Amino acid sequence: MTSEGRLPFKPSFGTRATDVTATHHSFDRWLQRYGDAWTEGDPAAAAQLFSPEAAYFETPFDPPMIGTAAILRYWAEGAKSAQTQVTFGGTVISFDGTTGFAQWHARFRRVPSHVLVELDGVLRATFDDKMRCVEFREWWHRRES
Repeated sequence: MTSEGRLPFKPSFGTRATDVTATHHSFDRWLQRYGDAWTEGDPAAAAQLFSPEAAYFETPFDPPMIGTAAILRYWAEGAKSAQTQVTFGGTVISFDGTTGFAQWHARFRRVPSHVLVELDGVLRATFDDKMRCVEFREWWHRRES
């Protein structure tokens, strides 16, 4: 375990979606549910999108959050408690049945400063056979006003 309370990450590659017919629509629906969880400030809904052992990389420089408990805590501290007036949109770039890429954008006001934050980014999500994310990586830029 790291000093931040996170487990070291060991990537798992080669997982294929076998029990579901994972399509472009499957990933688009997952992305919509991700956005809904963010706009509604619902950490539990966000955590349900991930497998129990999922690795969530908020940035390429930080160690990942491992597991749904860590993801739930991250969303509770960030999206639920620190943001209001959230909007989210996303567009699927590609999906091969296991790994999807999407472009996304979000806006929100920080609590309590009321600073407007705009984010624009891309994400890569890899899924298990139940269309739960097992590895999530995002890269984004921020503008505040």
